[in-house]
Amino acid sequence: MTDGKRRKGLVAASALLGGVLVLSACSSSDADTSGGDGRTSQAEADEAAAKKSSEAQIKITPGDGSDNASINNSAAVTVSKGTLTEVKMTAADGTVVEGQISADKTSWKPSGQLERATKYQITATAQDSDGRAAHENASFTTVSPKNSFIGTFTPDDGTTVGVGMPVSINFDKQITDKAAVQKGITVNTSSGQEVACHWFSTQRMDCRPQDYWQEGSTVTLKLALDGVEGAEGVYGVQQKTVTFKIGRNQISYVDAKTKQMKVTQDGKTVKTIPISAGSPENKTYEGQMVISEKYKETRMDGSTVGFTDDDGKGEYDIKDVPHAMRLSTSGTFIHGNYWGKGIFGKANTSHGCVGLADVQGADDPNTPGAWFYDNSMIGDVVVVQNTGDKTIAPDNGLNGWNMDWAQWKAGSAL
Repeated sequence: MTDGKRRKGLVAASALLGGVLVLSACSSSDADTSGGDGRTSQAEADEAAAKKSSEAQIKITPGDGSDNASINNSAAVTVSKGTLTEVKMTAADGTVVEGQISADKTSWKPSGQLERATKYQITATAQDSDGRAAHENASFTTVSPKNSFIGTFTPDDGTTVGVGMPVSINFDKQITDKAAVQKGITVNTSSGQEVACHWFSTQRMDCRPQDYWQEGSTVTLKLALDGVEGAEGVYGVQQKTVTFKIGRNQISYVDAKTKQMKVTQDGKTVKTIPISAGSPENKTYEGQMVISEKYKETRMDGSTVGFTDDDGKGEYDIKDVPHAMRLSTSGTFIHGNYWGKGIFGKANTSHGCVGLADVQGADDPNTPGAWFYDNSMIGDVVVVQNTGDKTIAPDNGLNGWNMDWAQWKAGSAL
């Protein structure tokens, strides 16, 4: 290679190297536009945005998209590092759910129970100490009737009942985890009596003390079943406290042999009434029976309880039976009777009920039927004796007193 050619090659190489240096220097210059501390313009933007965002942190429960949510305790909004300024909850059809923000403005909840199988949406706004706003929203669906159970209970809240009235709960679904459900139910009495619960079936549980309730006491039933899984995929929804009072101790003794009923209050006989019990062909059940319903007048049709003629119609159909009080689910009543003449205290002629002299129309307060009706309450005990029939089944009505205490406690799931 001649010297001229070598010089031309060095110039070309120098130019190429210079280009690389220029390109490299250009890249370095971009990196240094932030001030030379290594931060990028994007990082600065992110930091600036963060400084402008609210510190308030809103939490909505249940989480967005939840299903099978509780109708009692699910819906709630809380905030940390801030205070709530607005919460709105609506159902899918646009119905607004009323609610209230707490006094310290850090929480919110609905004012009442939600509906089952309903989709709800919650939108919430809060602000931090610098007044910067934060927003959150969520939607969820409450548990459906198919996937939930409720218990219908007796007696009602705030009532006064007789000493024989058990707490009886009937569930609208079969309960397979009885222990879980029973743990969510407590029954206490101001008298201090021990109360035990007994499962008659997968859908019925009754609770009572060993002996009749103490007169004048107060009984409290608490249902804490919200979210309790009673069967696979089936959850409780009730959260309720019920209280009822126990009245005076009234127990009436029906003797089918003497055809008399002795009414006692607090252990003292207050009245003796002639009666007519079931005929020899249709004997009245024996045992301790609890008045579960009262009707000033009611219809009694024999066909509804198996007493039919050859044509399928009831052996009797009385549309205005006066002063009727139910003693069993199967149809045993103690009631007024205006069609039987001269039988009270003398003959047993009924289809299994206990009859007292009365008048048609139930408008004479001086008849034995009216007196007993007026002086009886739901939960009073009627003990039927000497009929020659079997003892009534404990689950036929509210008649668990016909089971001894050991058997009763053996029926507990706990």
